[in-house]
Amino acid sequence: MIDDVIARWHRYMEGGSPNGLDELLADDVVFYSPVVFTPQRGKEITTRYLEAAAVALAGEGAEGTFRYTKEVLAGDTAVLEFETTVQGRYVNGVDVIRCDDAGRIVEFRVMVRPLQAIQAVHEQMGRRLTAGS
Repeated sequence: MIDDVIARWHRYMEGGSPNGLDELLADDVVFYSPVVFTPQRGKEITTRYLEAAAVALAGEGAEGTFRYTKEVLAGDTAVLEFETTVQGRYVNGVDVIRCDDAGRIVEFRVMVRPLQAIQAVHEQMGRRLTAGS
């Protein structure tokens, strides 16, 4: 099941599935941000965070373009490592994605390093989330 979910996630990230999040996310999905202490619960808020992240992490220039570099899929969980550049800072992180039996994402956890990257991502995400409000 996780293989199909991740294939659909990649299509969404590549722009091939504009309404993909509505189909991918469970209504009760929980999103764990690297910069917000409290888990964000529900499809609407998770969609806002993921859409803002897609723009904030898109990258800068050919070398800084967002890309997944590694994938580990097992059972109902995937760990996807990514790299990009935000505000001239190298960003390295992982998305930990868990799905249910219906093929919907029920948990999405993002971890980012190094500290300067977290600060740059936090600033970019804050701008996009405020603009979207």
